Amino acid sequence: MRNDLHTELTVRIFTDRKCFGPGVAELLRRVRELHSLRAAAMSMNMAYSKAWTVLRSAQEGLGVRLLRSSTGGKNGGGAVLTAEGERLLAAYEDYCAKLRAYGEALFAETFAFYDALTEEEK
Repeated sequence: MRNDLHTELTVRIFTDRKCFGPGVAELLRRVRELHSLRAAAMSMNMAYSKAWTVLRSAQEGLGVRLLRSSTGGKNGGGAVLTAEGERLLAAYEDYCAKLRAYGEALFAETFAFYDALTEEEK
């Protein structure tokens, strides 16, 4: 049985270094859902310290805060995305969706010969 030929596109955004990509985006999505960086990290099987390192590196590279967090207390702590974090995440997701759609169409056009080629091998 042959596997279908396909591609997987991933997007990483750079300044003078890598600062935003699939991992940061997923971390931010989970913070938005769970209202906690610790819970988001745990849900990704990531150490809390690693999550802070990833987040800090992204913020330093982008020059904006992505997350606003508060420590525990009477109402407990938590985390929310900043307006800039929400905007960057939404833009990243939109860009990735458009790139995947274009990439799939381009791939289908460019590798249209593949199915005929593999049929010849049988």
